[in-house]
Amino acid sequence: QVQLVESGGGLVQAGGSLRLSCAASGRTFSTYHMAWFRQAPGKEREFVAAVTSSGGFTYYADSVEGRFTISRDNAKNTAYLRLNSLKPEDTAVYYCAADRRPTNRGLATAYAYWGQGTQVTVSS
Repeated sequence: QVQLVESGGGLVQAGGSLRLSCAASGRTFSTYHMAWFRQAPGKEREFVAAVTSSGGFTYYADSVEGRFTISRDNAKNTAYLRLNSLKPEDTAVYYCAADRRPTNRGLATAYAYWGQGTQVTVSS
């Protein structure tokens, strides 16, 4: 198992940037695929980005591609999400998720482990 803790959320003006971190416990972090999801009030949890266990492949939702960057540092047991050119529509609670082998990278149900979430608020 792995425990995940997100950090780095906050309030930022439109056009600004944030860097979210997801710190993982355990010594097997490098075997987990990682992903970021977000959920705005009254909306379903939405896929944002994913990265394979080796970091060799990344995947993005159309709504964030070109603006967000997912990465990981296995030596630090940490995954990151860089959010650039933020828009008010990006406002949500951002969650990191992990699974050894997700059946579908874009589905929340494919991930066994979740963090508590970190709030990102983008003002206009």
